[in-house]
Amino acid sequence: MTYKNTKLRLLFVVNQGSGSKDESLSEQIINYFSDSGIAIEIFELPRKCNAEQIKKAIEKAKADRVIAVGGDGTLKLVAECLLNTETPIGIIPTGSANGMAKELGIPLAIEEALEVAATGNPQKIHATVVNNELCIHLSDIGFNAYLVKKFDELPTRGMLTYAKSAWHAFWNHRKMKVQFRVGDRDIKTDAAMVVIANATKYGTGFNINPNGKLNDDVFEIILIKEYAVMEILKIWISKLPWNPKKIESFQASEVQITTKHKAHFQVDGEYLGKTNKVSAKLLPNAINMIVPLVGSEI
Repeated sequence: MTYKNTKLRLLFVVNQGSGSKDESLSEQIINYFSDSGIAIEIFELPRKCNAEQIKKAIEKAKADRVIAVGGDGTLKLVAECLLNTETPIGIIPTGSANGMAKELGIPLAIEEALEVAATGNPQKIHATVVNNELCIHLSDIGFNAYLVKKFDELPTRGMLTYAKSAWHAFWNHRKMKVQFRVGDRDIKTDAAMVVIANATKYGTGFNINPNGKLNDDVFEIILIKEYAVMEILKIWISKLPWNPKKIESFQASEVQITTKHKAHFQVDGEYLGKTNKVSAKLLPNAINMIVPLVGSEI
């Protein structure tokens, strides 16, 4: 494929542990851009990788765009290195969930995603910091975090494994007592889970936060009081309002949530153990993401 901007320099940060084992991700990228005139460089993540190694690779490459090749965890690593900079970040989604790619409308097919990485529009989005962890997508305590833990413990990936994890979590997870303040409201209740929602939907496609926007001045706190499967299905299919006795949504730019006992906790699909305190704060215009030219308004 021939591109107009042949002076473009792209750095691909590649997680070889994701994607198909039949063909090297790096080889696919090299082959795709072989006749494009675009200068590319590839940095393959070592097994034990830290942010400093990625930062050095970015500084050395002097690239116009940095592309995360992997899942949401790989994207998070790259975003941590480029937080509050103008350097655009692209995504080639080869992980098991690819929540942020789906949120931004980036194709899951590798060649189509590579085209977006080279030609898409950079747009600033907000992020959150949750317990000192960068959160681009969704963080939560309770049921879903427990599900993530069980999913990580199983040897295979895919929707069947996810379904097995969900079934296990549904029957074994217990509700928690939570407390937080939003505006002039003090919330004290039992809950199945509480979500800090910068984005709108999980990688499964489930829309947990219908009113969310990546570039407004708030994030949403989704309080799920019951294991309300039918309520969630009703919202998903009919788009009817939530029953506030079962699910409530709040908006904030900062919040502190406490639980009586320690609860399971995850950020952007990474299980981080148990905690009885979650502190979240909005990071305005923190990340410059590359989105498709068509329908590129976030």
